[in-house]
Amino acid sequence: MAAIFVQPRQLLRNRPLAFGLGILALICLIAIIGPLLVDPTAARVGATIARQPPSPDHWLGTDGQGRDMVTVLIHAMPNTLTIGVVAGLISLTLGVALGLISGFVGGVVDTIIRVLTDVMMTIPGIAILVLVAANVREMTVGLMAVIVASLSWMVATRTIRAQTLSLRERGYVQVARLNGSSGLKLVFVEVLPNLLPFIAASFVVTVSGAMLATIGLEALGLGPQNQLTLGTTIYWAQFYGAILRGMWWWWGPPIVVISIIFVGLMLTAMGLDSFVNKRLGGHA
Repeated sequence: MAAIFVQPRQLLRNRPLAFGLGILALICLIAIIGPLLVDPTAARVGATIARQPPSPDHWLGTDGQGRDMVTVLIHAMPNTLTIGVVAGLISLTLGVALGLISGFVGGVVDTIIRVLTDVMMTIPGIAILVLVAANVREMTVGLMAVIVASLSWMVATRTIRAQTLSLRERGYVQVARLNGSSGLKLVFVEVLPNLLPFIAASFVVTVSGAMLATIGLEALGLGPQNQLTLGTTIYWAQFYGAILRGMWWWWGPPIVVISIIFVGLMLTAMGLDSFVNKRLGGHA
């Protein structure tokens, strides 16, 4: 086995990766600790006077329903991140499994998985997501993650398959095969460890795509009911005409938080992609 080992110092020398991980770590810290530091009742409808601009009492003002925007954002962030991470994990797990099977087994199995993947990629995913979300009786954070994941596994499948096809022809895999290693042992001992950095990069990209799809559905009013998310906050701002009323503090902060999250994900993906390309490109 010739696995690709990743040293922390090597990762931190990669500036996009270091900055990206730093941003994401800060966001996650706020999402975990933030709800413990604010009064959850301030995020309820009618908790205070509605449509107040930012002030010392309400740093980001209040929305049209009388909720404190700082509290709303702090309680919305964990749900938004949960949807993205859970959807990313589900779709990536499915994509890695199908990609490994397709790339390593080959033959009829490879053809079936490849055709299925290509067919699913031609179907307009956003249309199916809207249709399914619109017909769900009660949308929750977990259900939203599953719905998004069910239509976002194809890219991971294709990329993992391509990498598996390349790795299975490497010399160390051929030597292991000649030494009598079985198919499963070759996959889990020789191929999969060398794909871990690539899988990490794919996970970041998958989470980004899942969050983008989720926020799009939420902005259309198809997000979780009775659960705060950044996307649903934007939806309610649109619904009550916050832009026309000049209530920038209602729709602006959620967009800024979403932008920061995506910048962190983008930098992390760039850094991991650069690292993986160098390692796999020079790996023998």
